[in-house]
This record gives sequence, structure tokens and C-alpha cells, in this order.
Amino acid sequence: MITISGILGGNSKNEPLHYGEVYDLWQFSMAAKGCISATRAYCYHAGDKDLKNILGKIIDQSELEVSECDAILTHNGIVPSPPLPDRPEAKLEDIPIGARFTDQEISAMIATDTSLGLVACSQIMGKSIREDIGALFAKYHVTKAALGMQILKLSKEKGWLIPPPLQIQRPELVNV
Repeated sequence: MITISGILGGNSKNEPLHYGEVYDLWQFSMAAKGCISATRAYCYHAGDKDLKNILGKIIDQSELEVSECDAILTHNGIVPSPPLPDRPEAKLEDIPIGARFTDQEISAMIATDTSLGLVACSQIMGKSIREDIGALFAKYHVTKAALGMQILKLSKEKGWLIPPPLQIQRPELVNV
């Protein structure tokens, strides 16, 4: 039986981060901080209570991601990205109609952001050599996939989803 010893042996939390893991943790935390800020703005624009509920879940998940990624960075002597300033609160009726995002637009934007988050998590999982980092981003991936399904379901129920052209009649295949 071959055993791994040295710096890559034992508990993965005690292994050093490689430069890619440091960058990915730092960048992911920074993106999550941006997501919190943008999603809070979407909350001020949103009128639908179900959409606001999903926005709240996105903020909660992003805050967890920031907390966990920043804790790993700090534990490894890396200064995390600075937090963004809090947005002042706004009421939907105070936002001019021409400047307001519609619920349909918000739904499309958060669906896109969530799908990009899935790709980022997959890439980080694939590059990680520390099992705890790979597992952390696998956890984020599962949560983002579940959020994506909730967004899709809501968009369909509310009539916000604009599908691409659908193939209703399939051409008859000719055997040659």
C-alpha cells in the first residue's frame, strides 16, 4: 500500500493552498459580495413576493459563501477582498418606472448569474487538490443547482420565461 506523506498527507485542511485555490477562493468571495449587493438592489425593484423570497435565498447563500471562503483565506494568511458598502434602502414605488427592473428582467438576470455560478463551482472543483476545497464548492454547486430549478419553476409559473423556438412538428425521417 502506498501512502502519501509530507505536505499533502493527512487532513486536507492542514495542507497548503496552491495559487489557483487562493485565487479562486478570493475571486469567488469577491463575486459573492457583488452578488449580495446586486441582489439587494433587485429586492428594491421586485414586486412579486415569490421572487423576493428567492432573492432572499440568494443573499443568504452568498453571505454563507463569503463567510466560508473568507475564513479559509484568513486561516491561510490571505487578506480577503474588502466588503462592498451597503446600499441605501429604496421603495419600489420611489423608483421611476423607466429606471425600474421588471420582475421578468430580474428573474432572467438571477437565472444567468446562477448558471455562471454553477460553471465557476465546477471549474474550482476540478482544479482543487485539497479535498475540503473541492467538497466546499461541490456543496455550493448543489445549492446553486437547486436555486436554479426554483428560478426556472417560478419563471414558468409567472409566464416570464421566453422559450427559444420549439420544434413542434418533427420532420419525417427518410431511410436511405
